[in-house]
Amino acid sequence: MGAWGHFNFDNDDAVDFAGEFMDTGSEVTLLEALVPAAEADEYLEVDAAAAALVAAEIVAAWRGHPGSDFLPGLLPKVQHLDVSDEDELTDLALRAVESVLKESEMQEQWAEGSELAAWEAAQQDLLGRLKAEPVE
Repeated sequence: MGAWGHFNFDNDDAVDFAGEFMDTGSEVTLLEALVPAAEADEYLEVDAAAAALVAAEIVAAWRGHPGSDFLPGLLPKVQHLDVSDEDELTDLALRAVESVLKESEMQEQWAEGSELAAWEAAQQDLLGRLKAEPVE
């Protein structure tokens, strides 16, 4: 049985992506998850949505605003992330989260259950942290 919860690190696909980021620690890994979601003109599968949300969580943490469920072991990698264009990366993260909220398999799965509001609140929190001024 896989893990599943309304926070973005609470499912197996998310943990898999976090592990991949731990191995690479690169902006490219984030872009590979964010760009397809941010530029999606079609339905996002659950694994792509989970990766995009974790990538967005990493961007928020890199900007100084990690979520309450952020994996502590991931913070050192995030703090050493070398980003070529902060504004572009942040914009991609925002658009990716909005895309997952709008039309994705993950959104549909949450809509079928009783915790849709909690999941949506977690995504709104992420959007707020992405929009907040970076911590220097």
